[in-house]
Amino acid sequence: MVLDLDIIRELPKSDLHVHLDGSLRLSTLIELAKRGNLSLPSFTEEGLRELVFKDRYESLAEYLKGFEYTVAVLQSAENLERVAYELMEDNIREGVRYVEVRFAPQLHINDHLQLEDVLKAVNEGLKKACDEYNLNLPPHEPEYRYGIIVCAMRKFESFFSSYYHKFFSVHKYSNKKEIYSMASLELAKGSVKIRDDYGIPIVGFDLAGDEVGNPAMDHRQAFDFVHRNFMKKTVHAGEAFGPESIFQAISELHADRIGHGYYLFDVDAITDGRIENKEKFVKELIQYIADSRITIEVCLTSNMQTNPSIGRLDNHNFRKMLENKLSVAICTDNRLVSNTTVSRELQLAIENFNIDFKTLKDILIYGFKRSFFPCEYRLKRKYVRKVINLIEKIGKRRGIIS
Repeated sequence: MVLDLDIIRELPKSDLHVHLDGSLRLSTLIELAKRGNLSLPSFTEEGLRELVFKDRYESLAEYLKGFEYTVAVLQSAENLERVAYELMEDNIREGVRYVEVRFAPQLHINDHLQLEDVLKAVNEGLKKACDEYNLNLPPHEPEYRYGIIVCAMRKFESFFSSYYHKFFSVHKYSNKKEIYSMASLELAKGSVKIRDDYGIPIVGFDLAGDEVGNPAMDHRQAFDFVHRNFMKKTVHAGEAFGPESIFQAISELHADRIGHGYYLFDVDAITDGRIENKEKFVKELIQYIADSRITIEVCLTSNMQTNPSIGRLDNHNFRKMLENKLSVAICTDNRLVSNTTVSRELQLAIENFNIDFKTLKDILIYGFKRSFFPCEYRLKRKYVRKVINLIEKIGKRRGIIS
């Protein structure tokens, strides 16, 4: 039986890698920009799709251009809460039961918002949506849940946000790399305290931004801090740089998961001259990731848009991930910027990589099992069991499994 979009939407899904500021509704972006007297290249959805949020991009720089506008409208608690609510609602409407929303809170701190205000607003929006949709959910089904992942930035400029501008001015005797490191550590300390003081489900710490020339080890202090305070770690690595970037994420930052990981298999992408036997290095790295069940957050459409050299989707290294039995989770990255959904990403995977229902079931379950679920492990196990039961129930009703 064909695993069509209708079946995919019905199945319980997760999204472990989705950026809040890359996943606004276009109509909301336009409305908030008008209300805040902010400029956009166009004030129609069609115009923004043509000029900014495209199906194809020429480069990573063009892909990232849209964040200039989305971040600009997310400078108030009201707007942050609304966008978080709508993102959760959009996921719920396509059967995504669990979402880990990530963003860089320091991009939203200003004269009116402190770190705790930003995180409280996002949490309130996510919680409100889940509470509403869980009201009439049958007790045997997995409820809608969420976690928040905070992103530190590998690098930033003073014009990125009011907070970063002040951070540069306060630390005017430090070099840029020292400033990046200090900002990450400050975010780590604040995130742990806010998690503990307010009970906000801040489940993970991430490192995002330009990999090239900005090694993960520069942020080791921040990741050591969250590691010692029992917060899970995921790192953008292997998205635009070679296998040694993924190795650093694991060895220096204690990464539990890897965001993207596209260049894991590319021996020719290794630039570290100290690695003499590159083939052996990559082989052992793959084996370690497989044995440790370090899950790779795969974002197919996003990778195609930021790495045009891939060519056709069936050339994507997701094929090698499957062949090496790696733990993978299919994610969106940015629902608006990549013009996608979890269901669409799964459909692309099925159509291009010969995925049957058994493999699809495994991928879906990995997403829940390797989540940073914000509760006791025994409750997480019960939740995952509900997910498995629902997948099997749908499979039987659809005649996919006996």
